Amino acid sequence: MPTEQGLAAISAVEMVAGFADRTLSPVQVHDAVHSVIEARENVLNAFWVRDPDASRKAALASEARWAAGEPLGPIDGVPVTLKENVARRGVPMSAGNAGTEPVVPEADAPITARVVESGGVVLGSTVMPDWGMLSSGVSSRHGISRSPWNSAWTTGGSSSGAGAAAAGGYGPLHVGTDIGGSIRLPGTWLGLATLKPSYGRVPLDTPYQGRAAGPMTRTVADAALFMRVLSRPDPRDWSSLPPQDIDWSALDGEVRGLRVGVHLDAGCGEPCDAEILAAVNSAAALFEAAGAVVEPVEPFMSQDLLDDLDLFWRVRSWNDLRELAPEAALRVHPHIIRWCQGGADVPGTKVLQCYQQIMHIRARTVAATVPYDLVLSPVAPVAAFPAEQPMPFLEDRKTMSHIGFTAPYNMSGQPAATVNCGFTADRRPIGVQIAGRRFDDLGVLRAAAWYEQNRPAEAVPHWPDSDPGATTRERTTWTTLEGEKP
Repeated sequence: MPTEQGLAAISAVEMVAGFADRTLSPVQVHDAVHSVIEARENVLNAFWVRDPDASRKAALASEARWAAGEPLGPIDGVPVTLKENVARRGVPMSAGNAGTEPVVPEADAPITARVVESGGVVLGSTVMPDWGMLSSGVSSRHGISRSPWNSAWTTGGSSSGAGAAAAGGYGPLHVGTDIGGSIRLPGTWLGLATLKPSYGRVPLDTPYQGRAAGPMTRTVADAALFMRVLSRPDPRDWSSLPPQDIDWSALDGEVRGLRVGVHLDAGCGEPCDAEILAAVNSAAALFEAAGAVVEPVEPFMSQDLLDDLDLFWRVRSWNDLRELAPEAALRVHPHIIRWCQGGADVPGTKVLQCYQQIMHIRARTVAATVPYDLVLSPVAPVAAFPAEQPMPFLEDRKTMSHIGFTAPYNMSGQPAATVNCGFTADRRPIGVQIAGRRFDDLGVLRAAAWYEQNRPAEAVPHWPDSDPGATTRERTTWTTLEGEKP
């Protein structure tokens, strides 16, 4: 029998098999996960709301269903976390922001409803940074979330708590949301397997241009299992795709004959570190050695497109900021205040131009990638940065200089996954982004699963579960900016 830490860290696929053959029980798994959370949460800071009594009650109910041979769905009894912007009836939603009054939803979001209907054991709501507009675990309300690999490193964001929970062994299934990279950035900086699904594939109760929700897991098979639940239809999302019968378990396949583009220059933002380029090139070489037709993809973004997307978001958040009372606005993270102020009093003609630029991003992304079955790229140009730092690049003009590879697929609505493909010299994880044609979520997951099974040993994450002190080891020395801590 695995230790408590080992039991908490097994995959959802293994858990469900164990529940079915009675070698595992949902309560046993829940209690093991709870022990890991208790040991690590004071450092990782992944949760906003957690109710161990309620989750254990759900695990007991699941155990009874399995004993009766009547599980509710494919994840019955599996521990799940939900990002705090995924509504849970009666559970406050703070948007990670100390300046806002938490909203208490009257109904579950579609994601929450599907998880509960399938028997998932909801452990709680995970944290996010202010309004989800920081790519880190820094929040004016929650403080700082930290990487299980090394507490000096960022989790990434905005799905910061979900990423910390996934990498930290808080069970196998975690939901993140993503409007410019917020699932995939924690994915690369924490060594996770993630999927930003096609736009509309996972129904939302608050759809917005480019927004998606999806799985953050340790294995591609777990991400695919979770998609069986998350992608179920809900009429509340007026932007969702029509229901489609997808066999999410059909992950076996070869890459021979596939056309694979390799995109190494985003055309905007900061250039990639050499270690990241080398890791992605090595992943591409593996596809080519297996018979894929690999070709370079020229940059299709430009700095003006990225800048106008950034400005569009600044205007949106400036409107949110100016609605706060002056004393409340001062509680928002200083970096977000400065960023929002860049959107103050922008003329409507310029806002419309920014919207039209977003349409150009969409058109360019589809046109550049449609010749390929898959496109491989870095996720971000840098590896994990200091946990206290709100963004990878702190200069105002560089605020979004790290999303040149990720944001285009939000705007185009194409699916994009991440899988760990290597490590820096100081052992920070590096992910490869695997994007696909519009609506081909299964094809993307199948390619990600193939790479996961065939990647070299040095690219495989060996999770820090066996080291109880992994999150409290001596911290790397970093230089941080005064006043940037919440």
